[in-house]
Parts: sequence; structure tokens; C-alpha cells
Amino acid sequence: MDTFHALHQHRLPHDPLVLPGPWDAVSAREFAAAGFPALATPSAGIAASLGYADGATPVDEMFAAITRIARSVDVPVSADVEDGYGLEPGELVERLLTAGAVGCNLEDSHAGILTDPHAHADRLAEIRAAAGDRLFLNARVDTFAYGDQNPEQAIERAELYVTAGADCVYPIEAPLATLPLLRSAISGPLNVFATLDGPSPAELGTLGATRVTFGPGFLQWGAKALRGRASALIAGGSGGGTGV
Repeated sequence: MDTFHALHQHRLPHDPLVLPGPWDAVSAREFAAAGFPALATPSAGIAASLGYADGATPVDEMFAAITRIARSVDVPVSADVEDGYGLEPGELVERLLTAGAVGCNLEDSHAGILTDPHAHADRLAEIRAAAGDRLFLNARVDTFAYGDQNPEQAIERAELYVTAGADCVYPIEAPLATLPLLRSAISGPLNVFATLDGPSPAELGTLGATRVTFGPGFLQWGAKALRGRASALIAGGSGGGTGV
């Protein structure tokens, strides 16, 4: 966790921490081999790899997947555990640590409905108390995804969560135009969601991102490439004799 925490500190504006999202052991190994210093699992990516809709993965299957990913690489792994699956703070912390995770994402919504920010801050404080300095807490702020998209509301939520013990905040789907405001008003590291065909991590860093994550973007890109290759084979295109 100390290594992972240090990766978020003293980032230059054009050099945010980039964390790709592995969905299984193979993708985790490839990301680590490419040189990424840490990884962040996406719950939507793991759900898709296991045949579930986003948000529908049984808790035991989610933690089993996180365990396989974490044990397959030597770099720190943070885990997206959605809204915590209703687990008590102590149990959630122990399951994350047992899985080999050094951090987690926790979102402040359930089934597309925002959680009361004070109640969520209290939960984060309980998780921080249970974890001590063993886990890096990334508090997802869902104002732009499920709320009224008011930046001031996102800032209020973020500051509550930082005060409660969050190490980083993640206003997912925040419009690019709001990033400088969010950066200036929010204490601590700022996680920004990126797409593979959107602004580069360096560009997002100049707007205020401390760290950049892609959710299930890499899995979706890989699935599209696989579909194209398979379709070419079915259509009689190139591919024969390649070992496919």
C-alpha cells in the first residue's frame, strides 16, 4: 500500500498516474509486462468477463476474480468493489486484504441512486478505521453519473469523503470543462475517467487529473478486436495457418 500511495504523490501536471483495468489474470500480466506500475480492476470489466451485467456479479465471484488478478502480478492492484456489497466495514477490509488488493474504489450510489453523502462519509470513516493504513481508499463521486451534474454538489461530496479518510476522489463522468474547477476545490488526488479514443492522460493531467483510469475500456477494445478477427475468419479472410 505504501508503494501504491507514493505513486499518487507529487505528480507533474502532464504526468498523471495511469492505471489500466485488468479483468482477468492474462490481461493483468500483459499490463504489468507493458510497464504499468500498478493496476485498478474495473467491476464492469470483471462482470463482463464472468458473463454478468455490470453490478450483478455475486460478491464471492468478484473477490475470487480480484484474487486471481492480484496473485498473477507483482505490481499493486486496487479493486473496484462497487458500493461494498452490503458488507460490514471490517469484513470488507479483510476480504480486500485477503484477495491481495492494496486499495479499493467505493461508489456513493446504489442501483443508479445517489447515497446520502453524510451516510456515505460515515461508512468511509468506518472503513478507514478498520483498514488503518493498509488500504488506499478511492471514493467515487457519482454526481455526474446519477445526480444533477452540479459541480458544487460533487465538490461538497468529495470534501466530505476526504475528511472521512478517503485518499483520492473519483468524480466519474465529470465533463472535461469542470476538471480545473474540481482540481482547485478538492483536496488530495483526483481520479479522472478516460476513454481510449478521448484526450490523452497527459491532456487530462493538465486539466487536473492526478490519476487516470479506463473502467472496462480495454476489455471492450479487446472484444471488438476479437470480433473483427473472428468475423474475418468466418468470411474467409486472412488467418489460416496462423495458429488461431
